[in-house]
Amino acid sequence: MRFTRAEYCVIACAEAWRGAGEVLASPMGLIPSLGARLARLTFAPDLLLTDGEALLVRPDGTPEGWLPYRQHLELVAGGRRHVMMGASQLDRYGNQNISCVGDWALPRRQLLGVRGAPLNTLNNPTSYWVPRHSRRVFVERVDMVCGVGYDRAAGLGGAARFHRLARVVTDLGVFDFATADHSMRLVSVHPGVSVERVREATGFPLAVPDDVPFTREPGAQEVRLIREVLDPAGARAREVPEGAGS
Repeated sequence: MRFTRAEYCVIACAEAWRGAGEVLASPMGLIPSLGARLARLTFAPDLLLTDGEALLVRPDGTPEGWLPYRQHLELVAGGRRHVMMGASQLDRYGNQNISCVGDWALPRRQLLGVRGAPLNTLNNPTSYWVPRHSRRVFVERVDMVCGVGYDRAAGLGGAARFHRLARVVTDLGVFDFATADHSMRLVSVHPGVSVERVREATGFPLAVPDDVPFTREPGAQEVRLIREVLDPAGARAREVPEGAGS
């Protein structure tokens, strides 16, 4: 059976919640949302999903609980949520920028703003989804720190007790920070992508093991759920077109 690049990305995002237990998943974007719902339906049955307002929902959107804003904030600030956000810029230690490009006092481009990124990254596990892996995103130094990376969290003591950057998923591969200095490491490449291609698209030196595996492929149940239950219209292919990043 042939799998698309988008389907490998869904699987890679789902794996971010493997073994998470009963935590609130906060996926931002289509591919992360498909990944979180797939994880709930397969290997992470205790995962909590939200409609983004005040309800806990099943993967099909059916309400299964109430999550008022106060309780949501308790989960966010107490390490019991795992958010997968986007990033306009990321550096080797996981500092994230979603606010502006250029000097913050007079930016060349204004983006979303800092929003909840500092709270997210310091108070609960965080992963990132980047649909277009390039040197514009993976930079030597972010123009403004919104999400806090390992180098900055190291000096915050107990204020960063829940800080953990789990993984970064892109259209080229999967990354983590499991190195001695918590710098970004290549974990796997998606089929059709070479290690050299990843290096070329990254604006800083990556930690690269001697043997880099391919991202695991979906199992029979997983591919059925992706194609027939979670995304029968195939919207995933619009976010990650076939051949993207090759």
